[in-house]
Amino acid sequence: MFEETQFIDVRSPSEFGEYALPGAVNIPLFTDEERAHVGTTYKQGGKEQAVKEGLKIAGPKLHDHYEKMKEVEAGAAGKEIVVYCWRGGMRSRSFVSTMQMLGVSCTQMQGGIRSWRKKVMAALEEEKQSRRRYIVITGGTGTAKTVMLHQLQKEGWPVIDLEGLANHRGSAFGNIGLKQKSQKQFEFDLWKRLEELRDSPYVVIEGESRRIGNINLPDFLMEGKAAGTRLNVQLPMKERVEVIKETYDPDSHHHEILRAVERIEKNMPEDVRGRIHEALGQNRYEDVVENLLIHYYDPRYKKAFEQYEQEAVIINEPSPSQNLEKIRGYLQKETVKQKSVI
Repeated sequence: MFEETQFIDVRSPSEFGEYALPGAVNIPLFTDEERAHVGTTYKQGGKEQAVKEGLKIAGPKLHDHYEKMKEVEAGAAGKEIVVYCWRGGMRSRSFVSTMQMLGVSCTQMQGGIRSWRKKVMAALEEEKQSRRRYIVITGGTGTAKTVMLHQLQKEGWPVIDLEGLANHRGSAFGNIGLKQKSQKQFEFDLWKRLEELRDSPYVVIEGESRRIGNINLPDFLMEGKAAGTRLNVQLPMKERVEVIKETYDPDSHHHEILRAVERIEKNMPEDVRGRIHEALGQNRYEDVVENLLIHYYDPRYKKAFEQYEQEAVIINEPSPSQNLEKIRGYLQKETVKQKSVI
């Protein structure tokens, strides 16, 4: 459906920013402030007064909306144009009626984006009953787990990139250079990926904690992770430091890194904090990263790793590319095994 449809979202910019359907174009009837004003009018003066106020605000925008819709129509390449608001109410209905009168071919989404939200939540609830296996890529910070997952997904392996779906790297430094998605958008994108992998008997994920930034992972993922087969990736310290530098680009994000260090430094000895701040002050990022790994991240990872009862498969090569090759070999064997079961 998504490939054949061009969505138009007529909700306010903040609503659109929180959660939208794939490829949607935002043509808001109201700004955030105007929407709040109409809502207040509805509460204080009733529906008729709110409708009049809405028309007064939206009317002068009609020409711009029409021009924008003509642009969308020209670029839609034959796709069906579907307009939605939150629940399929007056915003999308009035917009569609007006555009149709002006000769623009479009339809209203019944139930609005809320209908998709209900569908997504029901599907994620059903995923609890799925019997598919989980292969979990674990390993300390800087072992290039995310880089390898990205490559595996490009190659067509059944990867669910949780950090990518959340747009957050899952640590105190995880939002540097990124804008995190909302919980609703994450859940929609997770559902969409699960639909793409519907026929796969197993999925590959990274061993995340319950929260990725502000995102809460659903129970079925945590249960799948706990019961899954773990591939524990290891890498020499020097390589890990380079991976982290490439990921976070410290020269471009010095102040964000400083703020992140300040958020976690209370959990480190005073002398370590001093060394890290001295290194930060001199832009010696290799020393910053190495101290954070040795004195903060590795001890926490070791503690989390010890909670698992099942032994992990150790992936321990000198470079990320060699580790990736070993993981690829494991997945090939897993695929053969699953086909033989079927």
